[in-house]
Amino acid sequence: MPTVPDPEPAPPRFPRVRLGALAQAGLADVVDGDTDLDAVSVAGVRAESLSWTGRRRLGSSRVEDLGTASWSAPAASFVDSFLEGLEVTALDASGSSWWNVTVTASRIGSAELYDSTWRGVRFRRCKLGYLNLRGARLTDVEFADCVITDLDLARASATRVAFPGTRIGRLEPTGARLVDVDLRGAAVDDVGDAEGLRGATITTTQLLDLAPALAARLGIRVD
Repeated sequence: MPTVPDPEPAPPRFPRVRLGALAQAGLADVVDGDTDLDAVSVAGVRAESLSWTGRRRLGSSRVEDLGTASWSAPAASFVDSFLEGLEVTALDASGSSWWNVTVTASRIGSAELYDSTWRGVRFRRCKLGYLNLRGARLTDVEFADCVITDLDLARASATRVAFPGTRIGRLEPTGARLVDVDLRGAAVDDVGDAEGLRGATITTTQLLDLAPALAARLGIRVD
């Protein structure tokens, strides 16, 4: 009988997001507080730290050229928004929600986003250091032309996630639940737990590239 090819992983799906008229948000509005920011434009903000409390929401907004050493936004909501040119040393948004958000040309040193929920999220041309998505729930997500030093997906749930043109220094998928996760467009230097990749799609070349690291982790000597 002829061999039936494995089905292609389903690609991420993204709705079109259109912003209406935006009001200019001032520095005081952005730096701290729990008042929701809806339909605002944030541009050129520089602050030592941002402190968002009370499950603050950023909705239907555009953020450009924002720089800070520390951004604390636990349980915040980012909805139908565009973020571009972020320069953030440390982002703490654990338990946050990201719905239909695009992040472009940004640098984030450490992103603590564990236990967060993402749907319809795109990162484009971004440089990310440690991206902590432990226990996160990801649906329809794409990292395109990004550099991620350390991607932690331990115990995460990921469906329709792709990485075209992205380099990942180390991927930790221990205990992850992956469905239609497409790693074929990524360059992955190291994987923490190969068993956690169950449900992902990789190329034969990627498998061969990872073979030495996987063999070393399993205690296999290759002569």
